[in-house]
Amino acid sequence: MITNHLTVPAGILLPHALLESDAFAALAAFVAINTVMYVALAVAKILPKVYVSDWIRRSNERSEPRGIIPENATNAPAEG
Repeated sequence: MITNHLTVPAGILLPHALLESDAFAALAAFVAINTVMYVALAVAKILPKVYVSDWIRRSNERSEPRGIIPENATNAPAEG
């Protein structure tokens, strides 16, 4: 049995001359750069924040805390 198939374009077909034009190449480059930037922003958004001050020690920063309450104090009540 022989059937006739109709050819239906799957999308918009552009002429070959338009696809080879400088304007289309510039648009394609813009879309490519834009896509890479959005991917970089999305990846940067899911990563934890990095603070430069955690990596670099300033000269006016104390080497140990000098607060009233020591850092290793417990909340246990005093005996007595």
